[in-house]
Amino acid sequence: MARNGSSAARELAPPSGISDSERTTDARCETQLMSSDERDRELDEALIGGRERREIKIVDYDPSWPALFEAEHARVRGALGSRAIRIEHIGSTAVPALAAKPIIDLLVTVEDPDDETVSVPTLTAVGYQLRVREPGHRMFRTPERDVHVHVWGDDDPEVSRYLRFRDRLRRSPEDRQTYQLLKRELARRDWSDMNHYADAKRSVIEEILAAPGDERFSNRARRRHH
Repeated sequence: MARNGSSAARELAPPSGISDSERTTDARCETQLMSSDERDRELDEALIGGRERREIKIVDYDPSWPALFEAEHARVRGALGSRAIRIEHIGSTAVPALAAKPIIDLLVTVEDPDDETVSVPTLTAVGYQLRVREPGHRMFRTPERDVHVHVWGDDDPEVSRYLRFRDRLRRSPEDRQTYQLLKRELARRDWSDMNHYADAKRSVIEEILAAPGDERFSNRARRRHH
């Protein structure tokens, strides 16, 4: 979810994630109070191709995921060159020992993510498809839907939020276990869109980010990607 009140599109990747990938306290409260129809209308504005009913599949950590990230890193770097300021592996596949959806999430920062002359022609030319368009954020994915490329401004607070959540899970076995159990439980439910699954993880993500040793990060906008 993005600036200006938009709250569509990505698992806080979570924070795929988080989206997923994924907002200010006010924006989180607004989403919490939304009806499902209102939430779906928001998603319809940001999701290119509309909402999708997909099985949420959580698998054990795969040691090949870092190598898959490196391959995608090379593809993105080759496409964007120096216009990509940072390219990071985010989401659950970036956390050793954590079960995850088998989707590689990349965080790419640029000077202006709303300037589509930078990202859209170059990333689509190397095989990615634009899936999410919202202020301050774009998300591309492979046709196989096994790679998500999230593009933000380098100074967007969401960048720090994703990296902070990833690093917290990497160093805290207890938080990894809590998050993993939640994901496996939620994956057993039926979801009309992956973003609703991501929304359901929000409270636990916030608890982990607010835990002692990690000062709470106040970010402009939650983003949900899928």
